Amino acid sequence: MIARLAVLKPVIALFWSARRGMLLAGAVLAAATVLAGIGLLGVSGWFITATAIAGLLPATAYAFDVFAPSAAIRLLALSRTAARYGERMTTHEATLSVLAALRERLFRGFAAPQAAKNLQARPARLLNRLTADIDALDSLYLRVLVPAAVAVLAAIATGIGLALLDPLAGILAALFLLATGLGISVRAALKAEKFSRRRAIGLEALRARTADLVTGQTELLTTGRMSAQIEAVKRADDYLLACDAKLNRIETNAGFSFGVSAAVLLSAALIGMAWLAERGTVSAPAAALGLLACFAALEPFAALRRGAMELGRTLFSARRIAPRLSAGAEARCLLSPVTGVAAELENLRLERDGNTDPVLTNINLAIPCGQRIAIIGPSGAGKTSLIQLLAGELRPAAGTVSALPSTLMTQRSQLFRDSIADNLRLAKPTATEDELWDALTAAGLAEHVKTLPAGLETRLGEAGQGLSGGQSRRLALARFLLVDKPLWLLDEVTEGLDGETARDVLLRLFARAEGKTVVMITHNRREAEFADRVIVLKDGRQLDQCQSGAPEYDVVLQSLRPD
Repeated sequence: MIARLAVLKPVIALFWSARRGMLLAGAVLAAATVLAGIGLLGVSGWFITATAIAGLLPATAYAFDVFAPSAAIRLLALSRTAARYGERMTTHEATLSVLAALRERLFRGFAAPQAAKNLQARPARLLNRLTADIDALDSLYLRVLVPAAVAVLAAIATGIGLALLDPLAGILAALFLLATGLGISVRAALKAEKFSRRRAIGLEALRARTADLVTGQTELLTTGRMSAQIEAVKRADDYLLACDAKLNRIETNAGFSFGVSAAVLLSAALIGMAWLAERGTVSAPAAALGLLACFAALEPFAALRRGAMELGRTLFSARRIAPRLSAGAEARCLLSPVTGVAAELENLRLERDGNTDPVLTNINLAIPCGQRIAIIGPSGAGKTSLIQLLAGELRPAAGTVSALPSTLMTQRSQLFRDSIADNLRLAKPTATEDELWDALTAAGLAEHVKTLPAGLETRLGEAGQGLSGGQSRRLALARFLLVDKPLWLLDEVTEGLDGETARDVLLRLFARAEGKTVVMITHNRREAEFADRVIVLKDGRQLDQCQSGAPEYDVVLQSLRPD
């Protein structure tokens, strides 16, 4: 069990560093709540028993002090209520704050080179990392760490309290509480771990298959695969239900075990206290106090049952996101090229995970400052990979990459469900309104935005809904122009646009490219015509390059797709 918990180290470290004081305060208040509850029940039992005995004779009834124990009961009751309120406020505030820090750290981890791109191939997994896996970790503090610490403290405190009545009774009670309370919880956690893990996988599969069913209805209907996809969703749902049934059975058995343990403890405490009272070792009120203290001491362990059931899911989630938490966001710091050179690749080799064939091999390329380079070649030649190397998104297996700070624009630039202004300010958060209008004017979108009632504050839908395809590309261009970097990386930026719109976008783009170094990937002639040099890639190898004005330059352009 200890080895399994090792995966929680980076998560616990983040918890500790994020809200150490509040986490400790929550644990202290939780302990105060439980100890006040045990004391309240014990003192109440002592008071009721002592009052009953004192009332048997008039002399003892008049002499009995009811004020001190009454005050103690009121104090414990008020303390328990206040501590419970404070514990709820503090622990939940601390947990929510830590989860926010956890999400931030995870987002920074996804900002590392290639991290989000790898997960993008499986969006259901990415969704689970950001939602279900993070949510699963809220039980670590609330339902595992704090309840376990409080339960152990309650067992020790009960043992010490009973030891004041009889040392052997205190030792036996503490040992029984620790052995049964922790034993049942650990056993339940071990049995539930496998099914919790399966449930998490099943939930991910159900989400993925349901998303495929909803988004791919047209393709499923045209290929006659709708019923097969529905059956796949049903299988995932049945698998999830089977896991839930197993987990419910384990939890029921754990609850039954705690019930049996409570009965055994109460029976043993009743017999033991009665025997001590008969021998005169303790008074009858003290015996009642010890009996009820034992009864209350098992309650914190019963509360730990829920955490034990969720520990497997917590461990599984921590195992999946811990690498990103440990690594953090790796800075895309490339080597600085020599003076007069914008980017340089030397003896470069790039490999893809799980594939022995290199994506790029033996690439040597120097790009002078201010030059415009077009990289052409068939699909799969490694063009996009080369751009990503220059952007710092990929790391080579061998060789070196040096480049000036760069900005990248692709054919699928993401627009967000936000205002036009906020979509633009992703590139430059401090941009003034004049700068935003200037960028929109340069991109040819300003006139359209001015016709909108809300102007720059017009809110877009998912993926830029509310704008046409050409307008979305122009908004992406405006955002790109707000980033003042010396190296521009363009990945088929006019792909999918009609000829007239594409030419207008290119003219506006290169009108602002004065003093910039441009590296673009293209399959069409209209983009390559803006290049000073064309580089041909095939099968990850640099085959040829030609300068503008050379005879072979026109031959290469003619081989490209026309407008």
